Amino acid sequence: MASVPKQDAVVQNDEFAKLSWRERISYGAGDLAQNLIFGTIGSMLLFYLTTVYGISAAAGATIFLVVRWINVFWDPWVGAYVDRHNFNPKIGKYRPFLIKYGIPLTILSALLFLPIDAVRGNVIYAFVAYMATAMVYSLVNIPYGALNASLTRDNDEVSTLTTVRMTEANIGNLLVYTFLPLFVQMASPAKQLKDIGFFGIKLNLGNYASPKAGGAYFLVMSIYMVIGFIMLMFTYSGVKERVLPTKEESDSVKYSDLFTELKNNKPLQILGFFFLIGFTFMFFGNTVWAFYMQYTVGHPEWMASINLIGSIPGIFLVFLWPIVRKKIGKKGFFYLFLTLFIAGQLVIWVWGMPAFRNATALGYIGRFLQQWGLTAATGYMWSMVPEVVSYGEYKSKKRVAGIINAIMGLFFKIGLALGGIIPGYINAFTHFDGTAAHQSASALAGIQWSMIWIPIALAIVAMFVMSRYPLTDKRVAEINIELEQDRKTKATQD
Repeated sequence: MASVPKQDAVVQNDEFAKLSWRERISYGAGDLAQNLIFGTIGSMLLFYLTTVYGISAAAGATIFLVVRWINVFWDPWVGAYVDRHNFNPKIGKYRPFLIKYGIPLTILSALLFLPIDAVRGNVIYAFVAYMATAMVYSLVNIPYGALNASLTRDNDEVSTLTTVRMTEANIGNLLVYTFLPLFVQMASPAKQLKDIGFFGIKLNLGNYASPKAGGAYFLVMSIYMVIGFIMLMFTYSGVKERVLPTKEESDSVKYSDLFTELKNNKPLQILGFFFLIGFTFMFFGNTVWAFYMQYTVGHPEWMASINLIGSIPGIFLVFLWPIVRKKIGKKGFFYLFLTLFIAGQLVIWVWGMPAFRNATALGYIGRFLQQWGLTAATGYMWSMVPEVVSYGEYKSKKRVAGIINAIMGLFFKIGLALGGIIPGYINAFTHFDGTAAHQSASALAGIQWSMIWIPIALAIVAMFVMSRYPLTDKRVAEINIELEQDRKTKATQD
């Protein structure tokens, strides 16, 4: 009988492992890191490019469009490359990517906001810098996603891990959506004492839509990038890969496996479409929020306090996710929280009316409900990726976690792109003027459609898509047990 290769012995090491709290927190640190590094780009880049950097709304949207089309071809290649990469038992299959590409990702992300007059307004520089950042991000994000499915097959553990990682991801969101605009305003020149709408607190704040704010953006972004890299290293050092393909399986991976999985894996098709829609309306809101606060509500100084209240559900109420799921099931979970999201959207719409713009309570309530629904729906769906990976392995007898995460990442990035591209083109179509202090009625209507009505429509579509998802928890458990037994049988025969 042939001896089991060393790496295969590692694969057989407790595939239904119970994860320690250190390992859960360590893995979740990677979500915090990626929100700090790339979340800042998704939330502020279009606003920065069309106000501070000085290019047109159409040019900014086109940059997003072209880069995302490049990702359509790039990400599947990265997924296949990750799956074909044979691991070192002492280091791992996916963890080395976090170090190797985390450093250039940190540098490139900061260079997007380089405050040099020679490049200001240069569309080519903005395009090249964004393209390079997005491509390197895939070399971190895809193996990080595949790492999730390698930690354990235990469905309850995956659920717990998701609540922990999403808590940390939402701490990153807090730093990005609440404090980043505040820090940029604090670091901007020409500051004035302003009430930030939170218990009467007043701070000296500058105008983060001014061309003079470029240095402030670069300073704050650079600090965020360094913290993000430190968090990636925390992930690298704190997790253990257990559920991995054998060397033979890795060597057999082909780029065409992408199309095989898309064709044969129905749960992947449905979850991928849900990802695309969910992240589209999520990034609609993220992209337009700064515009909405600046021009519709007219109180950008309130962004930090409103976002602070909105961050509460994603940090302090995440522990309710597994409880709600057990009570009403996976589908009921998404129906409930997408409905909460829609309710929050409607309150924010009322807040934007001229008669209510000074009613901060409406901003607090609307943002709280909106973010509670949004963070739950777009956060918990990540817990379903490992079961899609297992289903693909069950059907094809080949574990291609990298390719499947590349597919999910591709849907995510298409959603991110649409959420940035479409509002940009809507701004251009409705004659948004980034140099003007006040916008026309048509421009304000365009911002409202991007912020309120299109996300609501997409949330309703997302509910219908989730209603078609076929995998129950019972079926997932049966598949994972059968896969583990097959691996043990194969190892004994070898």
